[in-house]
Amino acid sequence: MSRTAGSKPARVWQRMLSGRRLDLLDPSPLDVEIEDIAHGLARVARWNGQTRGDHAFSVAQHSLIVETLVAASGAEPRWCLAALLHDAPEYVIGDMISPFKSVMGGDYKLVEQRLQAAVNLRFGLPPSLPAGVEKAIKAADRVSAYHEAVLLAGFAAKEAATFFGRPAAELVEPAAFTPVPIAATEKAFLARFAALDAECRAGAHDVARAALRG
Repeated sequence: MSRTAGSKPARVWQRMLSGRRLDLLDPSPLDVEIEDIAHGLARVARWNGQTRGDHAFSVAQHSLIVETLVAASGAEPRWCLAALLHDAPEYVIGDMISPFKSVMGGDYKLVEQRLQAAVNLRFGLPPSLPAGVEKAIKAADRVSAYHEAVLLAGFAAKEAATFFGRPAAELVEPAAFTPVPIAATEKAFLARFAALDAECRAGAHDVARAALRG
C-alpha cells in the first residue's frame, strides 16, 4: 500500500448485505455490523475448504470454539467478546493460510490490523488488546487449530503438534469440531455475541452506578 508523498490512499469498498459500504483500507467502525460479520464468517472456510465432512468448517465455528476456551479460563466478558471477534477481519478479506500470509508481507497484515481495530472499536473494545489477552486468545486459537488439523484436515497428531503444539489436555469435546450448516453457525455466532454484549453492557452499567455512588 505504498504511495507517493501527499497522495491520498486508494479506496477499496466492499458492499455488505446490510447496505453498509466498508473501506477495506481505511475502515470506519460506523460501517461495521455484527450481522455482516456473522454472515461472512459463517461462509468463510478454514483450511481453504480442505476438510472432512458434508459442510465446510467455517471461521465462525472456529471462533465459537476459541471463545469457549477463553471463557473456560475465567476471562471477563469483554475479553471473551474479543475472542469471539478475533478473526472478524476475515468476513471481508477471507481466511488465508499462514504461509501465504507471510508471502503477502506487511501490507496484508496492516489491512488486517486496521479492520480488527475498527471491529474492536465498534463493539466497545480497545483497538489493540492487552498483551495478556492477546496471548490467551492466541493460545486458544492454537488449541483449536491443532484439533482441526487432526480431526478435519488430515494431519497426523505428531505433524499437527509441530505446527501448533500439543494441547496439555482435552479442553474441548471432539464433537465441537463436527462441521455444521452455514445457517446454524451464523445463528449460534449471533446468539453468543448477543449474550456477551449484554454481559459487557451490564458490567459497564454497574461500574458507572458504583462511580456515581462514589
